[in-house]
Amino acid sequence: MTLLRTMKSVPLNVVASILLFVMAILAGVVANSSLASIYQDFLSQELHIRIGGFNLLSHGGENLTMLQFINDCLMALFFLSVGLEIKRELLVGELSSVRKASLPFLAACGGMILPVIIYMLLVMPDSAETAGMAIPMATDIAFSLGVLSLLGKRVPLSLKIFLTAFAVVDDIGGILVIALFYSSHVAYGYLLAAAALYLFLYYMGRRGVTQKIFYMTFGIVIWYLFLQSGIHSTISGVLLAFVIPARPHLDAGKYIRRIRSAMNTFPVMKTDEIVLNNRQIAILKKVERASAYVISPLQSLEDNLHGVVNFLILPLFAFANAGVVFSGSGDLVGNVGLAVAAGLLIGKFVGIFSFTWLSIKLRIAPMPEGMNLKSLAGVSLLGGIGFTVSLFIASLSFADGYPELLNQAKFGVLSGTVIAGILGYAVLRLSLKKKS
Repeated sequence: MTLLRTMKSVPLNVVASILLFVMAILAGVVANSSLASIYQDFLSQELHIRIGGFNLLSHGGENLTMLQFINDCLMALFFLSVGLEIKRELLVGELSSVRKASLPFLAACGGMILPVIIYMLLVMPDSAETAGMAIPMATDIAFSLGVLSLLGKRVPLSLKIFLTAFAVVDDIGGILVIALFYSSHVAYGYLLAAAALYLFLYYMGRRGVTQKIFYMTFGIVIWYLFLQSGIHSTISGVLLAFVIPARPHLDAGKYIRRIRSAMNTFPVMKTDEIVLNNRQIAILKKVERASAYVISPLQSLEDNLHGVVNFLILPLFAFANAGVVFSGSGDLVGNVGLAVAAGLLIGKFVGIFSFTWLSIKLRIAPMPEGMNLKSLAGVSLLGGIGFTVSLFIASLSFADGYPELLNQAKFGVLSGTVIAGILGYAVLRLSLKKKS
């Protein structure tokens, strides 16, 4: 019973972070065990969703493998979730005004620029190693917030908001990098068709269409068009988020009035009556429909995707992509591994901390209430938790023809993330006052 109560009190983002970490460890264990061949066979299995001679899960006439399905299809849902979060923050959150966004924006800029510089200083110039320069740019929101949540009530709200805000800006930077630098042989016909569908969805949203199934159905079509276009298919998820309506069909005031009206006409039930009559069922269904209309498609879909993304897609992604091989050809650490780890651990810390400190000193933005330089140092270290997007960019950088460099990049991401998480937690634990 004590264990059950303890588990119930643990925040879901902490549970999700632990699950992600466990799956990453499991991937490493399996990749270095007698099950390695089964693991590789599983990832190389071809998938089919056929209608006649058409296979939805294909690109350029080639069927997607399980690894490609996870990275190109399931991760599009992750980026849809990220896009919904970005849109919400831009509309009503910590990025909704210049005043609110200035400090996390500048912090994120430092956290993207410095890691790239450090990476480029540590790899061979004009070589294949330079393709991974964007790997240490990203901050994993879920993982970093999970570590922060371990400190409980002693963490001021301003610290959580600051971390979330600059991590969201990091995500925007990562998305732009994927769109601009990891695309090739662009087929503009597919992109024009996708753009037409985005305009159609935007128009329908303006006309009051709020059904999530409507947007997701067209989202699958757009995803397929992006898959064939040469622009990475995960970008379709981000763009889809920006045409999903953020305004509910029914405002809260009308909803309350409708509910009260329905309840006033609801037939009184006898105390021992357990079966509803037709009139009671009709009234309750009216209330149910009204309840669905008062939540915007953006918020509703973000809530629906949260569990699927954090407890299924990301753990599966970690299992498929975090399998570092410790034996075989090639140096495990190498230039790339060292550069990625240093970029996450040193580059993110120096970039976030220095750009934030300079912004405050130059009076571009004030220090958030409840924060100080010590807590800023701790949260800057947590910015080095790059896990999900860093592994994703690593797979885009080195998957084709550079398995040794990909293995090094994975090792750098995992080692940099773990060390940054431990140091960030330790610094914040020492700097934040314990609340009774």
